[in-house]
Amino acid sequence: MTATREGLPDGRYGRSADARADRKLKLVGAVLGAALLAVIAWSGASYISGQDVSGELIKFKVVSDSAVEVHLEVRKDADTDGVCTLRSQAEDGAEVGRKDIRFEERADRVDRVVTVRTTRRATTAELVGCETASSG
Repeated sequence: MTATREGLPDGRYGRSADARADRKLKLVGAVLGAALLAVIAWSGASYISGQDVSGELIKFKVVSDSAVEVHLEVRKDADTDGVCTLRSQAEDGAEVGRKDIRFEERADRVDRVVTVRTTRRATTAELVGCETASSG
């Protein structure tokens, strides 16, 4: 015969130590989870608000073996000058063109089509990034 041990009758001797420990762990987990969410929200908000100039490459078109036309949309404060960097690559991944474009318009949204000169035929164009322009 095997001996089986039965647990204590529910409610007869109060809460077990395991139940109290489980409640504390749940409480600690909830507090840490809320803190983690707060940190993520704060980081995201500070990242978004910290970007004074942002851009989006709308489309590009390879117009010849030595040029790519790029349609770029830039968002910035109207009183801020911005600079965006574009680059184009050949089929083998080599960079064949790079251009910095300065945006000095007193508008918060600027659409512009620019031409990036290339050293050989490009197959792609990409927006590397945008930032506030340094004065000078």
